[in-house]
Parts: sequence; structure tokens; C-alpha cells
Amino acid sequence: MSREHSPTFRRRLLARELRKIRRDRQLTNAQVAEAMDVRQPWISRIETGARGIQLKDLKRLLDFYEIGPGDYRDKLVDLAKEARQRGWWHAYRDVLPPQYAEYIGLEAEASEVLNFEPLSVPGLLQTADYARAMMSGTLTEMSEEEIERRVEVRMARQTLLTVTPSPRLWFIIDEAALRRLVGGPSVMRTQLRHILERARLPRVKVQVLPLAAGAHPGTAGSFAIIRFAEASEPIPYIETIAGDLYLEKPEEIRTCNLAWSYLTAKAIGPVESLELISKVAEEC
Repeated sequence: MSREHSPTFRRRLLARELRKIRRDRQLTNAQVAEAMDVRQPWISRIETGARGIQLKDLKRLLDFYEIGPGDYRDKLVDLAKEARQRGWWHAYRDVLPPQYAEYIGLEAEASEVLNFEPLSVPGLLQTADYARAMMSGTLTEMSEEEIERRVEVRMARQTLLTVTPSPRLWFIIDEAALRRLVGGPSVMRTQLRHILERARLPRVKVQVLPLAAGAHPGTAGSFAIIRFAEASEPIPYIETIAGDLYLEKPEEIRTCNLAWSYLTAKAIGPVESLELISKVAEEC
């Protein structure tokens, strides 16, 4: 199966280009809003990728910016068209929080995903039974139907491991997550063996952060760094109990990159990691 363009990522690419054009022309959001006869938040939401833009409005905006006919204008129009398409996850919008749906859209077109998990197995490596047990144990009250639909989403996301071209997927899992009996011994044993199978895929790398590593930058919680072939800056994503966050300021990106570097230094190597996972599976 081949990868398709993600409308979420296309929307963000378009937003970045439009923001760059406005700044190059030394115009404020207020000035553009006045010229377009719209409210200022309309410009801000488009430039942050929070909302899409109608083709007629985009063409009017490009006319105002004096972006005439040519390859660059065609590229922006194509991005807007692709951003209006619906990803497969749109069918699950009734059970997906907006931030999570946004993450799936970005992940779908990533060239590389770096993911640290201190308390649970990364979603892309979870079995259906493990995912179901995790969701059943959250504070959010969900019906069995809602849980099953979310499990379907998690399993559908995992096509990323075998799609062509496949992104590079690098996971660091705290040993504590491996030893936490989510769903009971049988579910956990199957889950750990599943990680071992997935780790054999050519673009997948799994490392374990041992308990002996002590304090580390990841004690604050899980995070992922999403990188793209068509964007210069990665997007860090942080899950919290109160909601998920996307970090886009340069200093925030530097902090997450530095934390990842520390974690890779403290984690044991891939071969040793798989040996430890196998050992923990035998102990379940």
C-alpha cells in the first residue's frame, strides 16, 4: 500500500507559505484583514493551520499579495485543494478529540517519528487487547462502542509501519511501561512479543530506558517529535491528562530535541533492548 498526502499536513504547509508571504510584504494581520474585508482572527486561523481556506478566498488573497500566474501560485492552489480532502480518520471524528485527530493527520505524512513513552507501550506498537485495556482504564467515560472505535483507529494507524514509503519510526520505552501488567499477564505477554515482531521491520527502531537509568528528562511525560520531508522544522507533540499540545516555538523545539538526545544516550542499545523485552515477556 502506498502513502497518500495528508490533508492535515497540506493545510499546515499552506499556512506556513501564506504566513511567509505576508511577512515578506511587511503586512500585519490587521492590514490584510482590512483589505480582504474579513475579521482579523480569520487571517490568524488560516496562518496557523487552525482552519482551511476556500479556493475563491485563496485566489483573492493571492491577488492581493500580487502572486501572479505561475508554478508558485499553482502550488498553493494545489495545497488548498489537497487540504480540503478527508483523511481516513475523518470517519471517526465522533470519537476522536480534535488534537488527536490532528496528530494522526500529521503522523500520516511524517518522514520520521520519534516517540518516548514512560508509562505505556507506544500506540503504533500496541495490540488491540492492550489498547482496549488502556482505554478502559482512563478517566474519560467511554461506552464499549466508543472504545472499540478508538481501538479501530489505533490499529488503522499502524499501517504506517508497513506502508510505502515507510517513515522512520524510533521508539524509546521506559522499562516501567514494559513491566506494567496492563490487561493482565496474558495480554501483556502477547503485547511484549508483538513489540519484538514489529522491531524486526526495517524502518522501526526500539530502545528501552532501563530503570537503572534513574532520573532523566523524560520523567515529565511522554512526547513525540514529528519530522517531515517537506518542512524544515519538526513538530513536537505532548500528551497531558488535560489535553494535548503542539510545540512550534524554536526554543520549545530545541528543548524537545535536547531531551530526545539525552534519552537516546541513557537508553540501552537495540539488541540489548529486545533481549530485555523478551526476558520481561517470559516473566509475565
